[in-house]
Amino acid sequence: MSRGAVVFGVALALFGLGPGGPARAAEPLVADLTSHLIAITTGFTGASVVLFGAIDAPGEVIVVVRGPDREAVVRQKSRVAGIWINKREVTFTGVPSFYAIFSRRPLDQIASAVTQGLHQLGIGNLRLGVAARSVPADQVPDYRAALIREQQRAQLYAEEVGGVSFLPGDRLFRATINFPANVPTGTYRVEVLLVRDKTVISGQTTPLFISQSGLDAEVSEFADRRAWFYGIVAVAGAAMAGWLASLPFRNA
Repeated sequence: MSRGAVVFGVALALFGLGPGGPARAAEPLVADLTSHLIAITTGFTGASVVLFGAIDAPGEVIVVVRGPDREAVVRQKSRVAGIWINKREVTFTGVPSFYAIFSRRPLDQIASAVTQGLHQLGIGNLRLGVAARSVPADQVPDYRAALIREQQRAQLYAEEVGGVSFLPGDRLFRATINFPANVPTGTYRVEVLLVRDKTVISGQTTPLFISQSGLDAEVSEFADRRAWFYGIVAVAGAAMAGWLASLPFRNA
């Protein structure tokens, strides 16, 4: 039996949807992940995690995956005397390192504008702060749009209509969350929202941990704790590699 079948069997048991089960559930929404840990090792090419769950009555489900917030600087380069230099910039705060939202139908069809703004549903509703800027206030939206485009190009921001699927009966649902090879590490928040009449009536949040493991993790930790020493070792190693590579040509 596949893990998906086991998962949905558990959901059936939780909601009493199996043969002879009660008609009503104890909770309006129950959801979980097939795994709460993604380990990044050498040769990591991306990973997928399946979210599964059940609701007590027909409704819409929205799944939001958000990575750790960070600060991001967007710079505009200009050419001066034949040299490209950073001329203007905006520093944004509270920028999710990863953001993906999944729904069965377009957000505008299942959630009001107020609900979308309140819960930051959709990339356009992300609340990003501005820590510093060297441009007029009316130009900040252009820099924000550039930041969003770059995140989408890196496959770190996504909106997937149809990403939530239901079994017949509209009670059991699932969503597959894909992470690219360049996914940032950290503690992620997976939020599952139950929507009825375009309003969120219930929600559940579960953590997802993405971390390096093995030799990569040890090297990263060493680089963080002893940055100067790591830099010296890296430079010395590069110099040694260059010297060794030149040996065959010295007697040529």
